[in-house]
Amino acid sequence: MTSPTLPTELNGKVVTPVDPRYRLVRSTYTRAARPAMVVLPETTTDVVVALRYARDSGLPIAVRSGGHGLSGRSSNDDGVVIDVSGLNEVRVLDRKTRLVRVGAGARWAEVAQALAPAGLAISSGDHGNVGVGGLATSGGVGWLVRDYGLTIDRVRAAEVVLADGRVVRADAEHEPDLFWAVRGAGAGVGIVTAFEIEATELREVGVAQLALVADPDGSTLTRWAECLASAPRQLTTAAMLISDGRQAVLSLTAVYAGSNIERMRKAVTPLLEIGTLLNQSAHRVPYSGLVSTAHLHANVGQQPVNTTNGLLPTMTPDVARAITAAATGPRPPLLQLRSVGGAVNDVAADATAYSHRDSDVLVIGTAFAPGDRATLDRVWHPIGAHTRGAYANFESRLDAAAFRRFYPGTTGDRVLALWRRYDPDGVFRSALFAGELR
Repeated sequence: MTSPTLPTELNGKVVTPVDPRYRLVRSTYTRAARPAMVVLPETTTDVVVALRYARDSGLPIAVRSGGHGLSGRSSNDDGVVIDVSGLNEVRVLDRKTRLVRVGAGARWAEVAQALAPAGLAISSGDHGNVGVGGLATSGGVGWLVRDYGLTIDRVRAAEVVLADGRVVRADAEHEPDLFWAVRGAGAGVGIVTAFEIEATELREVGVAQLALVADPDGSTLTRWAECLASAPRQLTTAAMLISDGRQAVLSLTAVYAGSNIERMRKAVTPLLEIGTLLNQSAHRVPYSGLVSTAHLHANVGQQPVNTTNGLLPTMTPDVARAITAAATGPRPPLLQLRSVGGAVNDVAADATAYSHRDSDVLVIGTAFAPGDRATLDRVWHPIGAHTRGAYANFESRLDAAAFRRFYPGTTGDRVLALWRRYDPDGVFRSALFAGELR
């Protein structure tokens, strides 16, 4: 096939393997890749031109915002990568309503830093190097999730480049079906170039870090979940289960959305009693300190992983035992627990393409290289049997079965119908999921 002539709009914006920039843009955080070219648009018009050029090339297309995605699908081998990192504007549109325009290529550390002088924050991923586009089209389980909700729950509009090159605004009044899909399943309808997001008033947060022995019978985990179920919504936690010989240690980070240290202490105190306490610390930081600009780095395939996850309506004793056993078994994966619920579950299940509005816990299993997927699957099976649904951003194997875990039942049917309406040739979904989606 003859390569199409490079449009003048893309002069200097196409990186090929002979370009010195190539080594810094060819891969994602979790996958070393070798695309034929990486296109670096600087405007929405550039994205339209890049998409047309990529389609005319006949090569596979991947779209990337930050490149931190665990699936690695935001790069490819021998294809075209449209990297929107140059579209990284962060601008307060209306301070009174806290409406912020955020470019899809911004990283969350940049967003937090830009909003800090205004005393605003957007709940985002838990690492500053994560790109806005991938997270804000799939969900957004961040440090403020129980108080703020998912990132997608505060998206008020999106600018989308469709597969045919049209640029449309999607909001509650304009293209409402597209707006529904963008919030949870946006990667399959087009390239989102910017969002309008409602921020929250927040300057400082309280952060407590605890290390506790995880009881083998799972009771530490059930007590953790019980604490969060009755805790004020300002409290969100993330935890890791770390193998320490024959026992597991629960390393827990609790974030309180506010600077009142007494309220934070009252919210966190019950967590001190869920297991034998090994260590504790607490401090206040600006929200931007949680997703620091110190996190920013190039993604060069430095952390290959296999990851899977599942959502739990509640932490039952059976699943708590299964999680704890997996953390102390042979070749244990890294097991993470995220508290969701709260504001997430205030949203109706059919309001967005993320329908899991009855879950309180997200469980994530990760095997780092050289750990293989088959081993992770075996260890995960006793846990996965208890889960109901999954979160798209924490899954490295994207296939038809995973699609239905992300988008179950009528939600999945509607997602597929809209993907086919807005992208009839499958330009985007073919790059996301292996196999035919039904």
